[in-house]
Amino acid sequence: MTEGWEATVAGGEAGTGAGAGNRLARRLVRVLPALLIVLGLLFDLLSPPSFTGSPFFSAAPLVAAPLYSLRATVLTGVLACAAVLGLHLHYGDAWAVESLTDLVTVATVSGLAVLINRVVRRSGERLASARGIAEVAQRALLPVPAERIGGLRVAARYEAAEADAFIGGDLYAVQDTPYGVRLAVGDVRGKGLGAVEAVSVVLGAFREAAEQEPSLEGVARRLERALAREGTRRNSLDSVEGFTTCLLAEIPAGAAVLRTVNRGHPEPLLLCADGGVRRLAPDEPALPLGMGELGAWPDRAGEWEFPAGATLLLYTDGVTEARDPRGAFYDPEARLRGRIFPGPEELLGTLSADVRRHTRGGATDDMALLAVTRPRHGA
Repeated sequence: MTEGWEATVAGGEAGTGAGAGNRLARRLVRVLPALLIVLGLLFDLLSPPSFTGSPFFSAAPLVAAPLYSLRATVLTGVLACAAVLGLHLHYGDAWAVESLTDLVTVATVSGLAVLINRVVRRSGERLASARGIAEVAQRALLPVPAERIGGLRVAARYEAAEADAFIGGDLYAVQDTPYGVRLAVGDVRGKGLGAVEAVSVVLGAFREAAEQEPSLEGVARRLERALAREGTRRNSLDSVEGFTTCLLAEIPAGAAVLRTVNRGHPEPLLLCADGGVRRLAPDEPALPLGMGELGAWPDRAGEWEFPAGATLLLYTDGVTEARDPRGAFYDPEARLRGRIFPGPEELLGTLSADVRRHTRGGATDDMALLAVTRPRHGA
């Protein structure tokens, strides 16, 4: 356990160092236009008369265009032109053909920089609007659950593989029902809007079935039928070949047990209060949801002891299929064994950070994470 925590601390220190380096780089980039003007002045003053600092003055507004506001970009261009004119006035050749050519060149580049600034700003505004819409859509599909549900401590996360991406084919849900707290974690085959649509179908069916079906097997059958209806409605290739891996879990109120139905999904982990980790493997493998036409086998829920202080961890294959630069897969069971976490939120935070370190930031698949802790008495 000590080695695990030391690795976490080391990773955190490395991340802090990287963050400081990034902040320094951003500051340098922000002052780069002014620095280019200063370098141009020094180069022109200190070099032989046949050399000119015009390339520095032309570069300054171009660098400012994507970084600065319109007013600051215009000001940078004006300062660059003023520097060129001031130098030639200093040398007494302001009206020479070469001097006027330098001034016109820098002024033209400054005008182009202003146009670039407007294009970049408008594109940024549209991108920000699209991101806002995507974020709202994700929150509607995957709302952050309450910290306490049915007497259990709950935490959930969606980690996108691509920066600033919000929605994809991974899903999670947790719901307090007459039959106990029921959970689902799944992964829809495919990407894009088709996967998002399938996610909405699965989540809608789960929320309804979780309230109505007395057994977890019944919930799985309802999800299967919902995806079958969606497949007949859509005529694309995805509707023919599409499937969803899914892990359903149920924790009855007041009982130290949990039940699971696994439809082709990565096996969940049970983290015990003493640092032990147990993989909850089904007795018989089952096909993912949406593949009922290939064969029908009755679902059988597995039952497991769920003692006080233990945490149930559910995740998608973005965790188990994460690779390091040498191609080694991430093994959550081995990485979490012997480690004790204050609560489910801390567990998910450590897990997601550990996966990022393992892949060196090169994750290729999204991750949906859901953790549920059965508190000790009085906790």
